Amino acid sequence: MAIAGVILIKVIVVFTVLLILAAYMTWMERRVFALVQVRVGPNRVGPAGLLQPIADGIKLMFKETLIPADANKIVFILAPTLTLIPALSSIAVIPFGDQVEIFGYQIDLFLADVNIGILYIFALSGLGVYGIVLGSWSSNSKYPLLGGLRSAAQLISYELSLGLSLLGVVMLSETLSLKGIVDAQSELPFIILQPLGFVLFVICMLAETNRAPFDLPEAESELTGGFHTEYSSMHFAVYFLAEYCNMITLSAVGATFFLGGWRGPFLPPVVWFLIKVIAFMFFFMWLRATTPRLRYDQLMDFGWKILLPVSILNAIVTAGAITFFNL
Repeated sequence: MAIAGVILIKVIVVFTVLLILAAYMTWMERRVFALVQVRVGPNRVGPAGLLQPIADGIKLMFKETLIPADANKIVFILAPTLTLIPALSSIAVIPFGDQVEIFGYQIDLFLADVNIGILYIFALSGLGVYGIVLGSWSSNSKYPLLGGLRSAAQLISYELSLGLSLLGVVMLSETLSLKGIVDAQSELPFIILQPLGFVLFVICMLAETNRAPFDLPEAESELTGGFHTEYSSMHFAVYFLAEYCNMITLSAVGATFFLGGWRGPFLPPVVWFLIKVIAFMFFFMWLRATTPRLRYDQLMDFGWKILLPVSILNAIVTAGAITFFNL
């Protein structure tokens, strides 16, 4: 019973922190945009606008939920949740610190050490797109449907390259467990041995999370807002909460695979992990504020004609280096 209680507390704490962090990423994004565009940014609700995410949440809770008359109502209502659940569940296998002792219990700072952890994350990220596709289809509206189809095609195009970009790290660490990958970086982070893999991963994770310059599923210039056009109130909020949760999860994967995870000198492991994740998130936001959106044909050409061949080449070169240099 005691062990079950500890696990339950860990689950509650991790998911609560993830949701709060996702909410405050919206505040951080507004601050980054303001910095880039020489504006003030949020400054009305609370000191430095720190209560703005709470105000936004309260506003969305009390807004009227509008459902199109010809929509498939059941699918329309459930689709945002189908996107959020995989986004939340992916964090379960990511280690965010070393083992600590609390009230006499040895606590592992992860929810589960799965020996196929990265495959678990890929499987859930693949499920998340169903929420977007079903939500856009159930709206019975042309612009959302086009956004959903774009999202599905984009996921297929870039997820293969995303997996290949991490294959070099898997070969070097000889494990699919994220805890094992962090342990393998006790002396040297894999960004040193896999610089090309790191660049490929960063590009792919932007496309996987529909972030600029790959935010074609949400392109307001031609799709009026994309897959979420017909959504309002908390249904709209759940979609974007899922997007920010996915950003945090992929940032955590990047920190784990290439930057040594929670490892670092002087500061507590959890602090190091948060610094690395927030650095990835800042990059997401800085890029959105400074980079124009690609055309859809450019997106697909880049994914299939450039990114995929380079990812395969990186995997082949890494395998050859391991074989010949006995890494």
